[in-house]
Parts: sequence; structure tokens; C-alpha cells
Amino acid sequence: RDQLATLTLSNAAIWERERSRTEVPAPWIIKAPYFALCTFLDLVFPEDRPIQRFWFLESVARMPYFSYNTMLTLYELLGWWRRSSELRRVHFAEEWNEYHHLLIMESLGGDALWRDRFLAQHAALAYYLVLIALWLISPALAYNFSELIEAHAVDTYAQFADENKEKLRTLPAPRIARAYYENDDMYLFDEFQTARPRSSRRPRVRTLHDTFCAIRDDENEHVATMKECQMEDSAMADVN
Repeated sequence: RDQLATLTLSNAAIWERERSRTEVPAPWIIKAPYFALCTFLDLVFPEDRPIQRFWFLESVARMPYFSYNTMLTLYELLGWWRRSSELRRVHFAEEWNEYHHLLIMESLGGDALWRDRFLAQHAALAYYLVLIALWLISPALAYNFSELIEAHAVDTYAQFADENKEKLRTLPAPRIARAYYENDDMYLFDEFQTARPRSSRRPRVRTLHDTFCAIRDDENEHVATMKECQMEDSAMADVN
């Protein structure tokens, strides 16, 4: 824990990464709240509190998949859409993945402060309700917003892993990370890997640096899935 307290995360470097990569196309009705949310994170979590920031992010990151499955279930109940079983399974797999990211951050002490827990739990509830409302306007807009957030998560984890590489390589991977990424039964792990062949990705985590690189790559897969969900000719039904 003493070593974790010395880790840093440069907000300016994260924004520089975002400017240097291919921009996620999105209307301003989506980009405005996205930039507001990212600015909020920069203000609330200083550069010397990266683990707490990650715990907050992972607490909120599960909400889109909860909201999408809520609306898909409602659509099926109303008889509007009866081909969503595969999509609901993909979203559950994504939520299961984010859940383990959350457990990893808890194992690193990211939820130690009451203030952070209070903020994350209320933000998660608000985010869930906002995404349900956004879905009612347009499912594509809801997915587009998640694509923006997941792409920002990729930049954030990538910057953290590079910025603290030497220290992270001296620290062991949390037990929950090894149990998740190196288990013989990779439960639902392949179901959200929509941008690569099935069973082609098997992370090996020995150090904390390996762990954050694996999470970064998970978030990149979520970006690809959210992009796929916005396509009218999506092959999501044939994801495997």
C-alpha cells in the first residue's frame, strides 16, 4: 500500500493521448456531457489518487450494460424486438468483466474512503438512469456515449501503465486478477472479444503492470463492441 500511494496519473498526458488517436465520431449532444464528465474526474481525483479514480470509474462502468439489458428486456416484453438474446449475453459478459475490474481496484484499496464510496454509488445510479433515458431517445446515441467513455478509459489505463511502468513491475498482481485472467474456466471472457478471433486472447498477469495492461486491453475490446452495436448491419448475432 505504501508503494501504491506513490503512483501518479497525469491528466494532461491523458488528454494528449486522446488528441493523438483517431477521434470517436459523436454529435455534440453526446460530446458535451462527455467532456463535462471527464473534467469532473480531473477535478475530483488529483493526479496523486489514480487508484481511487479507477475504483470510481469501474463502479460506474458497469451501469451501461445494466441499462442496456434493462431496455432490451423491456423491448422483448413489449414484443418490439425478439432477436436480442445474443446481445444481452454480450452485455452481461461486458458487465462481468467490469465487475472484476472493480474487484481488482477494491483489492488495491480504491474504496477505502467514505467520500469516494458515496460519490461513486450515487454517480452510478444517476448514470444508469441517464443511459436509460438516452436509450429511449436513440439506442445508437447510448452506445455512442459508452464508446466515448470506454475510449477515454483506454487512454487513462494506457497512460497510467506507461507512467508508472518501473514501479508497477516490482509489485505483484492481485490474487483476484490472477484468478480472473488465468483461470482454467474463462467464464464469458470470449463473449465480449468482438474484434478478434474467439479464444485468441489469454492474458498472463504476474505483476501489477501486467494487470493494468490487461484491463487496458479489456477496455479496448469494449470500445470495439460499442462501435459494433451502432451499426445497422451489425454481425453481433454471429459474435462467436
